[in-house]
Amino acid sequence: MTMTQEDTLKDLSTKYARLSKGHKRIADYVMGNYDKVIFMTVHELSTTVGISESTVVRFAHSLGYDGYPSFQKSLQESIKNRLTTLQRLEYMNTGQQEGNVITKIMHSDIRNIQDTITNMSLDRMKDIADTIHQAEHVYIFGLRSSRILADYLGFYLKFMHSSVTVLPQGVNDTYDELINIQSKDVMIAISFPRYSTHTITAIEHLKTKRVEVIGITDSYQSPIARIADKFILANFNVDTFVDSLTAPMSLINALIVTMSLGCKGNMEKRFNELEELWKDQGTYI
Repeated sequence: MTMTQEDTLKDLSTKYARLSKGHKRIADYVMGNYDKVIFMTVHELSTTVGISESTVVRFAHSLGYDGYPSFQKSLQESIKNRLTTLQRLEYMNTGQQEGNVITKIMHSDIRNIQDTITNMSLDRMKDIADTIHQAEHVYIFGLRSSRILADYLGFYLKFMHSSVTVLPQGVNDTYDELINIQSKDVMIAISFPRYSTHTITAIEHLKTKRVEVIGITDSYQSPIARIADKFILANFNVDTFVDSLTAPMSLINALIVTMSLGCKGNMEKRFNELEELWKDQGTYI
């Protein structure tokens, strides 16, 4: 069962009247404590509400889900942009031992990469790489933690494209740059929860100028995916107060390598020149 962003709670509210007494108890708790439920196991939820685990599973089935995990995943997708950093920190600090948290986070990163690989379209990746190659000028924009990804992508794209600009962080500085972007250019917009308002506003402005926008984000329901002409997705969870950029970084690595395959000759020439320059300047030990 697939729903658009924030539809899970709305759907639960709509179906509330026809739920059984036991299912209404679960629904009441979910609607009032969604920020906790997205992290709770079936056992934890059943114990908290005071009903059986099988009732929790039937509750998910009654809403049209395959089971509790699919209901929980849909709920996570619906509300992860609402979660404050404090809410995420409180979850991380609740009843978990240090060693368990560390291994859980690392396993979560592994799953995020695996899910990203499973859902990735190689044809879409190649199409986006071709679009970037053909652009007259490539602009990259990412704010908050996504700025790290923007800088990383920009660093490597400059080896493959002669005209690359990573837009500055300041709002006024960003708009000073936006006026220079033309229809033959491409904007790569990077945004993960919590989505930056300024990123969305900037690309909405570019769409009025008929600039092609490529999105790098986390789901079909994200604001970037809804606005961008093309996009690629990296799985993103909210297990801690830290934005885990492991899967997004891996996806960007894949995009960089895909682009490099289309310009081997030019890259070899450029790196030969750079190696000589780095050697003369003593850049590396």
